[in-house]
Amino acid sequence: MAIVLDIAAQGRERPSEIALLLGLIRIPVVGIVIGSILLLVFGLWLVDERGYSYGEAWIVGAIVLLVGGNVVGAIGGRRDDATRQLAEELAAKGDAPSVALKERLRDPISLILSYFGGAAVIAALVLMVWKPGA
Repeated sequence: MAIVLDIAAQGRERPSEIALLLGLIRIPVVGIVIGSILLLVFGLWLVDERGYSYGEAWIVGAIVLLVGGNVVGAIGGRRDDATRQLAEELAAKGDAPSVALKERLRDPISLILSYFGGAAVIAALVLMVWKPGA
């Protein structure tokens, strides 16, 4: 959902619409954070319950992907929040389309950080379900 809202914001011209869509991203982000915490807690519980070693490569990899994905996603989220704040400022000053805002929306570093963060969390879930070598 966060990706859908981000893509929708990129397709808008008016800063007020962009600010609204970027602001709505906070809702799925709460779900992502809660889901990540539950994934870690229940994943580690299942590792213990099934008798796996915490040192197995797929478990370590899943934890690294989960924690790393959340950190990278948070960094991208901060950059997106700064873009939302710019959109809100521009909306208050007449709501005229802005080239600078469009460039910030399509900033490759922000996009890579945000999308990679989400992909890493999904990859952690895949590792925990697939359990290669287990």
